[in-house]
Amino acid sequence: MNNNKRIIKNTLFLYIRMIFTMGVNLYTSRLVLETLGIENYGIYNIVAGVIVMFGFLNASMSGATSRFLTFELGKGNRKSLLKTFSASLTVHFIIAGIILILGETFGLWWMNTKLVISPTKLYAAQWVYQFSIISAIFSIIQVPYNAIIIAHEKMNIYAYIEIFNSSLKLGIILLLNILNYDKLILYAFLILCVSAIITIIYRICCIKIISPFKFNLKWNKEVILPMLNFSTWDLYGNMSVIAKTQGVNMLLNLFFGVLVNAAYGIANQVQGAVNSFSSNFLLATRPQVMKYFASGEIEKMRSLMNNSSKFAFILMYLLELPFILECNFILHLWLKKVPEYALVFTQLNLIPSLIYTLCSPMVFAIHASGKIKSFSFITGTIYLSVIPFSYFFFKMGFSPIIPYILNIVLMMILYIAVTLVLHYLLPQLSYSIISLKNAILSLIMVVLSSIILIYIHNCFPEGWIRLISTCLLSILIIPLLSFFVLFDRKIRKKIIKLIMDKLIFLKNFLINKNI
Repeated sequence: MNNNKRIIKNTLFLYIRMIFTMGVNLYTSRLVLETLGIENYGIYNIVAGVIVMFGFLNASMSGATSRFLTFELGKGNRKSLLKTFSASLTVHFIIAGIILILGETFGLWWMNTKLVISPTKLYAAQWVYQFSIISAIFSIIQVPYNAIIIAHEKMNIYAYIEIFNSSLKLGIILLLNILNYDKLILYAFLILCVSAIITIIYRICCIKIISPFKFNLKWNKEVILPMLNFSTWDLYGNMSVIAKTQGVNMLLNLFFGVLVNAAYGIANQVQGAVNSFSSNFLLATRPQVMKYFASGEIEKMRSLMNNSSKFAFILMYLLELPFILECNFILHLWLKKVPEYALVFTQLNLIPSLIYTLCSPMVFAIHASGKIKSFSFITGTIYLSVIPFSYFFFKMGFSPIIPYILNIVLMMILYIAVTLVLHYLLPQLSYSIISLKNAILSLIMVVLSSIILIYIHNCFPEGWIRLISTCLLSILIIPLLSFFVLFDRKIRKKIIKLIMDKLIFLKNFLINKNI
């Protein structure tokens, strides 16, 4: 019960953060697009993406850091926790150095020789690239601090810092319009300043949480080697995700130019905002999945995975369906001048996220086990296959939407693959039947709700009335169908009891206040 309350409390903090940051980020994206222009926005997206491409080194190690810190916390071993934290900092300093070297050699060569950028914009692009390298280094060093806060489930601190982060980015837009300098260079420099400030704040908060703590920059092989072993196998999977994202971005640049890169950036921005609805809930449940595994409470772990996947799916779908239906109106309302392909890119980009939401708790369980060799290889290969298939179809003259269609198909295959890998690694969890059942029931719910909402949606002309009607009907129809289709009798009884308890509390409150 205490764990459930903690999950709910942390989820609420994360949703407060999400509502604020999503609103600010969407608003600032519009202002950035207007201030920089479509071409400069596309240049920033593709140039900064070169550095992101090297981020697979950091992504793999951050996964290992989060897993080992949460695992040690679940076992209640503080001494080992502090050693793990210190070791992870050492490794992240090394990763920062590696990415700096790669960025100033291979990455710089790639940007100057392979990217399609106007000669008049090359000087600004080179400055953006250098600022992006330094920003990436700050982000890498920040990872262990972020991980220790989440492992301790201090989501309120995490939420406050991210709200402040979004506020600083909003302030950047004001400075862009005040200062008289190259907007593209100035924007990249100010983003660098924000990264430095946030890293310092995370460090201060983290040290207070685990105080007393003294960082030792040394090679503690008994802690580092298991982390490196985990991250080495995780490296391929994380590299594949980033390579797919930036590889498609570069293929679009190669075949269609920076204007399509701007549309790609908009689609990814929207996907990130929408993903936060379910990822916040899943972020709050992940430490509990890890801790249940560390303490051997498999039954509680399975129950949490099953319920969290359903609730996360509902939260994601509750936003995605009306957004997909009203995407044209929302994008024009948000951006005013919408880049070509931004509409269809955004709509198609949301579908794989919905599929992966059901998959996420299974990924948490696999990471908790520490046995990620087969998982990383299979899922990474599925992600990477988008690139050669996309290149083949582009050479054949197909539309830029091809990578998105491929991604949807491959994400379905990935869901099946993750289910099979989990069954192989943790047969005692007995989750494969649950996974299959969740997928079928979710599909039934999606089909039924889509038919109803699309029919009603087509009865109205585009505008505010249709947008509001679609959103309100989604809030009514999707939870209702989910209640009867997705949840079993036990969960339905708990939901009804929860609602009745709240109604009784409200009734007593009104009586006591003589209302």
